[in-house]
Amino acid sequence: MRDRLRDIQSENDPRNLPINKVGVKNISYPVVVLDKTEGEQHTVARVNMYVDLPHNFRGTHMSRFVEILNRYRKGISTSKIREILFEMQKALNAERAHFEIEFPYFITKKAPISHEEAKMEYTCRLIGDSSVDYYTLEVKVPVLSLCPCSKEISKFGAHNQRSFITITIKAREKIWIEDIVAIAEQSASSDIYAILKREDEKYITERAYQNPMFVEDMVRSAALKLMATKGVLAFSVESENIESIHNHSAYALIEWNGGTKTSEK
Repeated sequence: MRDRLRDIQSENDPRNLPINKVGVKNISYPVVVLDKTEGEQHTVARVNMYVDLPHNFRGTHMSRFVEILNRYRKGISTSKIREILFEMQKALNAERAHFEIEFPYFITKKAPISHEEAKMEYTCRLIGDSSVDYYTLEVKVPVLSLCPCSKEISKFGAHNQRSFITITIKAREKIWIEDIVAIAEQSASSDIYAILKREDEKYITERAYQNPMFVEDMVRSAALKLMATKGVLAFSVESENIESIHNHSAYALIEWNGGTKTSEK
């Protein structure tokens, strides 16, 4: 019979300081994400798992996080996050659990003229917290922006740049990643593609020129679309323009909490 090993983590801690989050971070793990077109998509995520820790316990049991994760080794479905949070609370005697995954998500896009197909990558984060009844979804979308001021004052052309629109929503019901991507892309001078032929480049260049956007224009346009999207409880939308003729980025942010909005630049 094996000797009983001392459980140091469960021993009393005299410092009387509770910990808000303790757990494991940056685990690489396969996940299954709902795909609007193909049903589901298999990808690889970076996973963070935390619980709170009362003041009287010295530590938590880190191995239990991984044990819970391994019960979903065939792939973590985003619809299972609430179930995982409950398991974390139960296994670790916690009042609050927090779970987040960050993953690349791929959407097949056709070039506008040649119709060549290729996969575009978008960075997503999905966050669940047992203390609230909603989930948080963040999607980062690369787009093209063309400066209205540059177009106005220049005899030839106008400067444009790669931009990133990041949309973060809070929702209880399912909101498709594809729909969030579409909102971001429709709010820019043009969306971008993984593969383009010369005729596509001509089309996108001219489309962007006819649709100039300040960083402020893009966040306002996306915000209006998000406010009209059913199921969105709150959101933030931010845009960073990686300037092509300045040694800085232009940035704007709008936050909306179901009726009120704040903006920053």
